[in-house]
Amino acid sequence: MRRWRAEDRKPFAAMNSDPEVMRYFPATLDRAATDAAISRVEGLFDQQGFGLWALEVADTGEFIGFTGLNPMPDRVPGAGGMEVGWRLARHAWHHGYATEAARAAVEVGFTGVGLDQIWSMTPVLNLPSQAVMRRIGMTFHSRFDHPAVEVGHAVRPHVAFLLPQPAGTPPPLG
Repeated sequence: MRRWRAEDRKPFAAMNSDPEVMRYFPATLDRAATDAAISRVEGLFDQQGFGLWALEVADTGEFIGFTGLNPMPDRVPGAGGMEVGWRLARHAWHHGYATEAARAAVEVGFTGVGLDQIWSMTPVLNLPSQAVMRRIGMTFHSRFDHPAVEVGHAVRPHVAFLLPQPAGTPPPLG
């Protein structure tokens, strides 16, 4: 996990335009939308000191996606809290990267930032992400219709998962 670099923009745009990667989102993203997303992510780092980190394979330095902590949007369970999220390029699936990176982001949230709970949400259809949520210790909280997704869209029904801070977690660093 690391901060974003200029050379991440091209593979991130390719990932966001892949219909298979984006099948649990309302639409794919073009290059302009991808660049805007990176700008928002960098703004969150500047504002809060953490956010969605770029992911690379340790041995090769290859960019494979992102993971990290992001504010939960309004009008969803956990609104105002922090969520752990991830998105990986298709070639990086089924290697354990999402689970490993999500665990690392959760650790930062609890021991580095001092969060008392961490949320995650995904469409009901996204069983692979729900499996990651369970692997990192999250439990089902609720089912809801995502207010930012068009009524009738297949990915509007969502589930929220929650992970409370484990007992005995050390206080935040610094």
